[in-house]
Amino acid sequence: MEFIELVKKRYSVRAYKNDPVEDEKLDKILEAARFAPTAVNYQPFQIWVIKTDGKKEELKGIYQAEWFSEAPLVLCVCSIPENAWSRRDGKNYADVDAAIVMDHIILAATSLGLGTCWVGAFDVEEARKVLSLPEGVEPLVFTPLGYAADDLRPKSRKELSELVKYHD
Repeated sequence: MEFIELVKKRYSVRAYKNDPVEDEKLDKILEAARFAPTAVNYQPFQIWVIKTDGKKEELKGIYQAEWFSEAPLVLCVCSIPENAWSRRDGKNYADVDAAIVMDHIILAATSLGLGTCWVGAFDVEEARKVLSLPEGVEPLVFTPLGYAADDLRPKSRKELSELVKYHD
């Protein structure tokens, strides 16, 4: 599949089948995440893999939507700011790096026929509690991971002319 086809095929899945995700597919997704580019290759992130079976109520504390814990797995990408590269002006790249990692996860999942949905509107303190995150590990973004029970809907995107500017 051409990369542009893959990007267009990816969508925010909000209904999941209960079918398990094969270990081989999960391993490929996690390997794609491991190879995500990070500033100075510091890799200031952790990926938490949560099996939803028996944890649906806990996960509702993180994010209320029913579909969030329908999939057999939920992944959380965390940043570790103290391990990240910082630009001269002090801009810390931990969150940027972790976001790139999640992008690799969702694209790898799509390429393997799995669905995801980028979730950033979650209860941070509840996420810390449920995952028992150590000090300095910041939950940045979640995604369910499983087989979609819905279909790709038409996507609306701005025109390139609104998004791209050329500097002469």
